[in-house]
Amino acid sequence: MDKKPIVQLKDIHVSFDGEKVLDGLNLSIMDQEFITLLGPSGCGKTTTLRLIGGFLEPDSGDVIMDNKSFLGVPAYKRRVNTIFQRYALFPHLNVYENVAFGLRVQKMPEKEIKKKVTEMLDLVGLSGFEKRHTDTLSGGQQQRVAIARAIANRPEILLLDEPLAALDLKLRKDMQKELRRIQRQLGITFVFVTHDQEEALTMSDRVVVMDNGKIQQIGTPIDIYNEPKNAFVADFIGESNIVDGVMLRDYFVEFSGHQFECLDSGFAPNEAVDVVVRPEDVDIVEPERGMLTGVVTSVAFLGVHYEIIVDIGGFKWMIQTTDKTEVKERVGLYIEPDAIHIMKKSEYSGKYGDYSSYSEEIDHLSDIETEDEP
Repeated sequence: MDKKPIVQLKDIHVSFDGEKVLDGLNLSIMDQEFITLLGPSGCGKTTTLRLIGGFLEPDSGDVIMDNKSFLGVPAYKRRVNTIFQRYALFPHLNVYENVAFGLRVQKMPEKEIKKKVTEMLDLVGLSGFEKRHTDTLSGGQQQRVAIARAIANRPEILLLDEPLAALDLKLRKDMQKELRRIQRQLGITFVFVTHDQEEALTMSDRVVVMDNGKIQQIGTPIDIYNEPKNAFVADFIGESNIVDGVMLRDYFVEFSGHQFECLDSGFAPNEAVDVVVRPEDVDIVEPERGMLTGVVTSVAFLGVHYEIIVDIGGFKWMIQTTDKTEVKERVGLYIEPDAIHIMKKSEYSGKYGDYSSYSEEIDHLSDIETEDEP
């Protein structure tokens, strides 16, 4: 059976000091899903979170929960809890009392509080930490206390505003798995805000990509990655080569001076389009075997693969491969039909997908290192 929407945001507009922060936003969040709002700083994702939490009212539009409008309903009357980037733990209380705080506010009997706190600390892996003060805990442990406190009274929705940003890389990855496990175990709707695309892809049932106060695309992580709707989404979700093309007819596109077979259709004959090719989907071959040929301008070893920049007619392509090449080497690029994704032209066309600035930055860093050498 399909899950029902637990929150619906309808035609939401929000402005601060005359500047639009949310511009006609429409979003349905499903019961028991892990949904992530993803985008750069200032795109409106935290404002969206605050609307759901009851910390902010829209200029126009409606916030619907339980099939009724929640406009004007304060935060404390909503079955919603929030975890912020700064965990806002009470430093004068130990771990047990931090987790028990909300339950005491609800005047829950002491016996039930003890049972609930024990259950929550076990869930987040902090059994035995009850008497520890929060300022003696590591960042990851403090994070777990904040989670235990937030879910102790079983909210319908948990809002998480970049809660992993302060953690180091390994701990952040561990906590991604923990949050996903906890969400599945409890069946609570998680609404997670981040600007980290890897975090969004790793954790979410659905990803909402935002920019300039508008939703650019909503979909599963696989859909967002493999079928971006425009150049902004393609660039923000991973690395992308985005070139100007012409859709000659169904399943045939021309770009970079060559005609390619592709899997896309439904465009007008000779329609100008944006073409996306992910760096990992390009094979480097001998020049005579290549559909395109160019000169290597940069090679960086990243452990798992090489990141290679190739200049093709003044446009810099990024290729990720396990095959090593040398700077100034002439190479061919071979691109399979299923590696090519066609997008409609948009306001973002021409702004992303060329790695000229990338290679220039690498060259500049090399120059600085050379100058510093004795």
